[in-house]
Amino acid sequence: MQYRKIPKNGDEISAIGYGCMRLPSRMGRIDEKKAEEQIRRAIDQGVNYFDTAYPYHGGNSESFLGKLFSDKSLREKVKIATKLPPWSVNTREDMDRILKEQMEKLQVDCIDYYLVHGIMSQEDWDRMKGLGVLEFLDEAKEKGLIKNAGFSFHSNIQTFKNVVDDYDWTMCQIQYNYLDETNQAGTEGLKYAAERDIAVFIMEPLRGGNLAGKMPKQAQREWEQAKAKRSPAEWALRWVWNHKEVTCVLSGMNNDAHIMENIIAAKSALPHHLSDGELARIERVRDIFYALTKVPCTACAYCMPCPVGVNIPLCFEKYNSKYLFGTLEARVFYHIQVAGVMNDKPGKASQCIECGKCEKHCPQHIEIIKELKTVSSEMEGIISKPLTWVIKKVIGANRKKE
Repeated sequence: MQYRKIPKNGDEISAIGYGCMRLPSRMGRIDEKKAEEQIRRAIDQGVNYFDTAYPYHGGNSESFLGKLFSDKSLREKVKIATKLPPWSVNTREDMDRILKEQMEKLQVDCIDYYLVHGIMSQEDWDRMKGLGVLEFLDEAKEKGLIKNAGFSFHSNIQTFKNVVDDYDWTMCQIQYNYLDETNQAGTEGLKYAAERDIAVFIMEPLRGGNLAGKMPKQAQREWEQAKAKRSPAEWALRWVWNHKEVTCVLSGMNNDAHIMENIIAAKSALPHHLSDGELARIERVRDIFYALTKVPCTACAYCMPCPVGVNIPLCFEKYNSKYLFGTLEARVFYHIQVAGVMNDKPGKASQCIECGKCEKHCPQHIEIIKELKTVSSEMEGIISKPLTWVIKKVIGANRKKE
């Protein structure tokens, strides 16, 4: 495994980190047996950084990791990171209460890396400072409850610089991939933090899976013409690792093959390993995505649950698919997966009541209400009900044959 050093404490962190927001699930709950098998295998391959948070898997991700890492032979091999959720903090006492709860769930006396979670705006950050978050972090470190303080971020570059300058952070976590060089903190923020010896951890390197798997035809043609035969996901991950300022790339891994592919790539993806020609190819693919993607949703699901049941991430995924991969297939799968074909609880865009709750939590600052109206217009329309009826009949007939 390739390891990269954190400047302020000397920790050697695996180039690939294990994101625990998208653990394998069954019946809406963490598939603990499968998740444990995958995590143990990753540790055997040298992965030593595990990133979770208070809300992941409905609050169960921390508890699962606590049970797993109660095995001391595993715990001594890894660093655990979790996060303080600003949206659940109204007083200084809330910070202490939440940290205590997290330590109990994780079954630890000290958390290796503790982050202020998902700073969305300067106003959010100012509110947390006003409530005493910097003093809270100092006190938690002094008491030995946390070892290192950091923050994760989803706002603009000026706010990022302000947050960086406000505290002696050990690390930070930003969204970064070849589509997001100038979004949020971007490349400028990456370098700004690194110049101040703040380790930079990367989330959403695959843009919620949009840079992996099935590609637009033009993009797939670019990958096929390259001398190095790599999957789209590996190209995207290698682009991030190519930056010497990056300490660790976090991947929400829940597929055995993908886990091994990511780990193998991490071993050889050193800083500056991509050639000029390879970087130019990635730029061409980036331009193809820019031209085709309509909504920059990463499927993080921070906007969920919707009070009226709209499946916001899936609505945007199928809408983007219409332009990335083709109109008919996207519309059919929209009705199968969103419009109620497979169950009695549709999550269609047209169900939106414009309450605005989702927009307050979107890290990408998407105008969700506006975009859902467009999705409804283009993916549903007057043929929505008859198309749903036809698809149900076809699926029902096929099931009878089986």
